[in-house]
Amino acid sequence: MPRVTNAVQTRARRVRVLKTTRGYFGNKSRLYKFAKDAQMHAGVYAYRDRRVRRREFRKLWIARINAACRVRGLKYSVFMAALKKANIELDRKQISELAISNEAGFEALVKQLNLK
Repeated sequence: MPRVTNAVQTRARRVRVLKTTRGYFGNKSRLYKFAKDAQMHAGVYAYRDRRVRRREFRKLWIARINAACRVRGLKYSVFMAALKKANIELDRKQISELAISNEAGFEALVKQLNLK
C-alpha cells in the first residue's frame, strides 16, 4: 500500500495564506510560518476594529449633535431627553446629518420640541 501524503491540501493552504498576506512587510508576506501568524493577528484586529468603528462613529454623531445644540443654547442631554419624550424616533446618525447638512430642518426639530 502506498504512503499517503497530504501534499495537495497542504500546498493549497500555504498558497491561500500567502495570497492573503501579500503586501505585508518582510517575512510576513514570504514565509508561511510568519504569514500564518500575521494573518491570524490581522483577523483579530479586523474583528475588534469593526466594533471600535461603530463606537467612534457614535461619538462623532454625539459631538455633532452637541455642537448644533450648543449653538441654539441647549444641552445635548436635554435635547435627547426631549426627543424621547416627544416620541420622535430618529437615531443619532440621522440627527447628526440633519444638523450638518440641513440646519433649517434641525431648527424646525428644535422648535417642535418647544425647548426655548
